[in-house]
Amino acid sequence: MKLGEIAEIINGRIEGDRDIDITGPGKIESAEAHQITFLANPRYEKYFSDTKAGCVIVSEDFNPKNPSVKISVIRVKDPYSSFLRLIEIFEVNDDEMESGISDKSDIHSDTVIGENVYAGSNVCIQKGCNIGNSTKIYPNTFIGRNSVIGKNCKIHPNVTIYKNTEIGDNVIIHSGTVIGSDGFGFAKQGDSSYKKIPQTGKVVIENDVEIGSNTSIDRATIGETRICRGVKLDNQIQIAHNVVIGEDTVIAAQVGIAGSTKIGKRCMIGGQSGLVGHIELCDDVIIGAAVGVSKSIMEPGIYTGYRVRPYREDLKTEARIKNLDKLEERLKKLETSGK
Repeated sequence: MKLGEIAEIINGRIEGDRDIDITGPGKIESAEAHQITFLANPRYEKYFSDTKAGCVIVSEDFNPKNPSVKISVIRVKDPYSSFLRLIEIFEVNDDEMESGISDKSDIHSDTVIGENVYAGSNVCIQKGCNIGNSTKIYPNTFIGRNSVIGKNCKIHPNVTIYKNTEIGDNVIIHSGTVIGSDGFGFAKQGDSSYKKIPQTGKVVIENDVEIGSNTSIDRATIGETRICRGVKLDNQIQIAHNVVIGEDTVIAAQVGIAGSTKIGKRCMIGGQSGLVGHIELCDDVIIGAAVGVSKSIMEPGIYTGYRVRPYREDLKTEARIKNLDKLEERLKKLETSGK
């Protein structure tokens, strides 16, 4: 597209050549003359003077440190959001062209398949399933009996979905994810052996959820494990039986959530954090990375620490620890002077 066309799409103001041909987006430090990039983080301003990009999207109040640099810019209110919009426009995804049911797939005759559904090679869909319109199911995916998948979903290769799972519309599930496996439930017997507790519930995933690769979401013991609308899950997350995750919550990689824990709306949980079972997080809680959450949190805010505590309290504790050497020296001096 011409730069002038791009400016109209993102509602920006051009300073420079409107007729530059732009073929796609690029990183500010490595973009070429036919690419467009953006500057939103001050850390990357050092690349502005030397970038070879054809244009840089900047904020309305951006002032270059070197005014002599001659490069076309488009000024907008939010450079990051504008650039994301352009990525969507320029992205040509061959996967989106996939359609039809592969003759190498195995789909039970009792399954209902909507319009414009794609199912790749070695897809197995068992009896009683219902697949919504325009959903794409990539090769080597298994969908267990009586499962329901909504419209416009994208299920990447090698996903396993156990029986009775319910998935809403516009859901993305990345490769290697397992949904509906048995929860970790065992009862200790008198001889110290463990008897398996039947896991008879299901998993419900609401609309607009995205689930990263190699994530496991266990079915409920009784009832349901529920992932609510708009939740975004990173890779390698473990969600145990009967967990409920509220709307628009985001969870980073390698988080483990034990059984029957309830997480509120709009929460943010940092990578490698662990939550014990049967606790509750209220809405708008932020958990830092590698935090152990061993109790319920009923006040919104930021929580950090090896054992979870409010952020400011954790900072004070860290400060005290840093001063231990100085306090020890003072104590020694006092002991020596008192002799």
